[in-house]
Amino acid sequence: MTEQIENTLRVLSGQLPGRVSRPGDEQYAAATAIWAKPVGRMPRTVVHCRSLQDIQLAIAAARSAGLSLSVRSGGHDWAGRALCDGLMIDLGEMRHVVVSPDRRSARISGGARAFDVLAATDPLGLAAVTGSCSAVGMAGLTLGGGYGPLIGRFGLALDNLMAADVVLADGRIVTAEPGHNEDLFWALRGGGGNFGVVAAIRVRLHELPNVVSGMLIYPFAEARSVLRRSAEAAPSMPEELTVQIGAVAGPDGVPVILLVPTWCGSQGEGDAHIAPLLKLGTLLDNTVDAVRYGTSLSVFDPHIVNGQRTFMETCSLPALDDAAIDAVAETMAKAVSPGCAIFTHEFRGAASRVGVDATAFGVCRDHVLIEILASFADRSDPSAERRHQQWVRDTLGMFDGIALPGGYPNLLGPGDTARAAASYGPNLERLIGIKQHYDPDNVFRSAIPLPSVRHAIAAE
Repeated sequence: MTEQIENTLRVLSGQLPGRVSRPGDEQYAAATAIWAKPVGRMPRTVVHCRSLQDIQLAIAAARSAGLSLSVRSGGHDWAGRALCDGLMIDLGEMRHVVVSPDRRSARISGGARAFDVLAATDPLGLAAVTGSCSAVGMAGLTLGGGYGPLIGRFGLALDNLMAADVVLADGRIVTAEPGHNEDLFWALRGGGGNFGVVAAIRVRLHELPNVVSGMLIYPFAEARSVLRRSAEAAPSMPEELTVQIGAVAGPDGVPVILLVPTWCGSQGEGDAHIAPLLKLGTLLDNTVDAVRYGTSLSVFDPHIVNGQRTFMETCSLPALDDAAIDAVAETMAKAVSPGCAIFTHEFRGAASRVGVDATAFGVCRDHVLIEILASFADRSDPSAERRHQQWVRDTLGMFDGIALPGGYPNLLGPGDTARAAASYGPNLERLIGIKQHYDPDNVFRSAIPLPSVRHAIAAE
C-alpha cells in the first residue's frame, strides 16, 4: 500500500510541479500553520491548488491511493478540520475577489479570507456579510452559517450565498444555485464542506459606505449589572444595530466586559442608537466611531494569536437572561488564564425571518450564540492543557438547562456528531440524504460532523 501511495504522489507531483509538498518543505509548513496549534494528525502531503483542475487531480490522487482528504480554506478552525493524516488540499493561493459590474455581488475564490473581500469592497462603499474577524475564511464561514455584525439587517453569511462552484468526490465540477443543483445549494447553506471542495462562491453585496462601530470596555466588577442593562436594552434596539459582548482579559490580564456595537443603518443615526450603551456602568474606554466596515472588523485582530493550543465550546440560548449572565460572571471569575474568554453573537432580525426549511441551517429563531474559548502558549505542559480543557467544559456545563439543543456546527468538535445532528433539527434527514447522494463514500469526512443515515432516522 505504501508503494502505491508513493507512486500516486509521484505522478501527482509530475502533474503539478512545485505544488505538492511534504513535511520539511517550507510550503508544507506554511500551509499547515493554521490558527490553532495542530495536535496529532498531520498531512502526509499537501497539494497547493490554483484551479479547479488542480483540485480534481488532488481528489483523484487521494481516492486512488486510499488517503484521507481534508481542505484548507482560511485555516481558522479551532478543531483543525483543515488537517488530516492523508492529503490536504490547500486553497491558500486561490484568493481572488471580483466584484460584478452591477456591484450587487462578488465572486470569491475558495481560499479568500474576509480581509481579501474587504480590500475589494471597502473602496467601493460595499460590504459582504462576514463574521466578526477579518482573518476568517469566507467559504468556511459561509457554508457553516456566518454570524456577524450585519446579521440583523442582512442575515447570516449563508443567507447571502448566491452560488457555489463545487468539485465533487467523483471529480465532476458543478455549480449549485437556484435553478441548478438546488438540493446541493440548499445543503451547502449550513452543511459545511461535506459535499465537495467549494472552489468559489458568489455572494450578495450591500451598499454600506461606513458603519458606526468600536469597543466599549467596562470593569469586570460590574459584569452582572452591565450585562443585565445591556440585555434589557436589546429588545428595543433596531435591527441595524448588532452588539457583540465579550468577557475577556484586559491588557493587564484582569477580566473586563467589552461590547462591540455595529450600526449598519442610515448614516447619521448610529450615535443616537449606540448612546444608551455608553451608560451601562463605569465606562473605561470608548473607541466607537464612523469607520469603513473593514476597519470595524479589525477590532479583534490584535487579540488573535496563531499557533496557540486552543479549546472551544458553544451553545445557543433563547436570550441572555439572568441565569446566563450569572453563568458568564461566575465562570469568568474562575478563568484559569488570560486566554480564557466568552463571546456572544446575536441572531435576530433578517436572520430570524428565513424559514427553517429554506436552508440546512436549523436554528432560525431569535437566540444568542455563546462562544467559549480557552487558548494558551503550548509548552508541552499537560497540566495546562487539562486545566484549560476542563474550564471550557465546566463553562459549557453552566448553561445546562437553559441552552437550546445542539450547537453552532461551525464551532463543534470532530466528535460532536450528536450535537451537530440536534442543531439541524427538522432538516437533518434531508441533509443526510443529500450527503449520501453527492458523497456516498464520505470522502469529505473532515468537515462538520454528520451522523450516518441510520443515526439520523433513529433520532427522529
